[in-house]
Amino acid sequence: MTWQAWALTGVIALAMALFASEKLRIDLVALLVLCALVVLGIVSPAQALVGFSNEATVTVAAMFALSIGIERSGALEPLSRLLMRIRRPWLLTLTLMLAIAPLGAFIKNIALVAMFLPLALRVCQRTGTSPARVLMPMAYAAQMGGVCTLIGTSSNLLADSLAQQHGLASFGVFEFTGMGALLAVAGITYLMLVGRWLLPRHIAADDLEEEEIGKYVTELALGGSSPLVGKRIADVHLGERYGVYPLELLRGERRMWSPRSQQLQAGDVLLVRGDWEKIEDFQRRAHLRNVPESRYAPDTGHPRVLAEMMVAPASLAEGRRLAETDLGRRPDAVALAIHRRGQVLRDKLADVSLAVGDVLLVLVEEGSMSSLRSDEAFIVLSERSDTRRLSRKALYAIAIMAGVVLVSGLRWLPIPVAALCGAAAMALTGCFGRKDVYEGMDWKIIVLLGAILPLGTAIESTGLSHAVVEAGLGLIGNHGPLAALLMVYLLTALLTELMGHNPSVVLMVGIAVSVAHAIGADPRPFVVAVAFAAATSFATPVGYPTNTMVYYAGGYRFTDFMKVGIPLIALFCTLSMWLIPKFWPFYP
Repeated sequence: MTWQAWALTGVIALAMALFASEKLRIDLVALLVLCALVVLGIVSPAQALVGFSNEATVTVAAMFALSIGIERSGALEPLSRLLMRIRRPWLLTLTLMLAIAPLGAFIKNIALVAMFLPLALRVCQRTGTSPARVLMPMAYAAQMGGVCTLIGTSSNLLADSLAQQHGLASFGVFEFTGMGALLAVAGITYLMLVGRWLLPRHIAADDLEEEEIGKYVTELALGGSSPLVGKRIADVHLGERYGVYPLELLRGERRMWSPRSQQLQAGDVLLVRGDWEKIEDFQRRAHLRNVPESRYAPDTGHPRVLAEMMVAPASLAEGRRLAETDLGRRPDAVALAIHRRGQVLRDKLADVSLAVGDVLLVLVEEGSMSSLRSDEAFIVLSERSDTRRLSRKALYAIAIMAGVVLVSGLRWLPIPVAALCGAAAMALTGCFGRKDVYEGMDWKIIVLLGAILPLGTAIESTGLSHAVVEAGLGLIGNHGPLAALLMVYLLTALLTELMGHNPSVVLMVGIAVSVAHAIGADPRPFVVAVAFAAATSFATPVGYPTNTMVYYAGGYRFTDFMKVGIPLIALFCTLSMWLIPKFWPFYP
């Protein structure tokens, strides 16, 4: 290999390590890769910018806008109300998968899971069922649906765009539907008959202490009339009497050493942890005040509700203090408490740097809940249920989305043009506000696609693709195209679990096409193998964003995804080796 090929190998290895570690945002890693390619002279400045005008990048941006229109217009509310009537956990799991899989073919998976997550959690709470029994199958179903159409997931669009750059004809919108539907049926059947027995049933032993301590951490200040004044914390027995556990004693700006032995004084602030109902009861009986509420949220007289909000994956709030987020700057909402899975926080709420999966208990004016639901940085887990009827805007949104699918499916317009026209139509009909489409757009994915696409060009131009193909064919020997297809599928699946679905597609499409040419087969089945393997990431909570969302909300362990997901990947791989040659023959 040339020195550029070796340098590119180093860049890819470093990028994979950064993608897997999640120490840097995925879009920043992609931009660093792009800069490295230009500095090393592997791609020209003009080639480096091609990805931002690529059809896949434009289409993904437009599809995000369409998904926002569906979500914000309330088009899915009737289905939400129907799901709220279900009380059996197994039936809820099945119904969620059957509802989400078809919707996932046309609507952004993250938006779908974010909407159905609160419903699933509420039903689980009502029936006394662990959310871990429901949430993972829900996330998997979103992926199964996304792979069923060309526009269902960004990796499908990316695979199609890269295939066209290698001289292949474009795939149709519904060309993946036949195989995708069969895999979805098999996957749902597996999850209901086998996977449900592999899901966690009980709280693990080392989690019992966390559950006993309670959920939320908040600050309570002692007034002069509090019966706790003059007493030591150890003598009050807060845990036994109130079910609330003291963590720290703050006196002014000082954090008191050995807080349990200190005598309490008026003005002291107790950092406590417990179930919110018990904290409220303790606050009332001990004549305490909630510090965040009294400091930031004077009662305006408007009706207010409590909402649980989780920091979303790749949220802009991640790593920031509450005051640095849009939520912290709102005058109509205040965060009262925080819960972090697997960790006991011992800082004031204002001093905590938020992390993905943190759950905030927010006191908010009832009329402001709609704007909070549209905040992409947080996912509303619980709130007062919405009983609105299907609005005219929702009907517009459904009709526009159906029109985009129909026009692009019949090839009356190219997919990017149809999607852009649909986004414009939703804006004109008021399906989303003037700022919604820009605030709700997942710009990290757009930047990732634009910046990572030139990597595929670099792999081809440096000869690295040829070297990888030769090594791979040397391993499989003369076992025919099916063995080569299996190699491409498994390698893509492995890379997806390590670095995410879009980067793995960029790395593998060129290699897949080269493998096909080397054995004299049609490249299309190999590109399909890359698309399906990348879009169905089941073995880790970091391979796909929907997995990350339910990982925190369901209280899963990393190994739970491996136990359920690896057999599911094996099932999909086996079926794909049978189905792909039937839908896309090796030698047409």
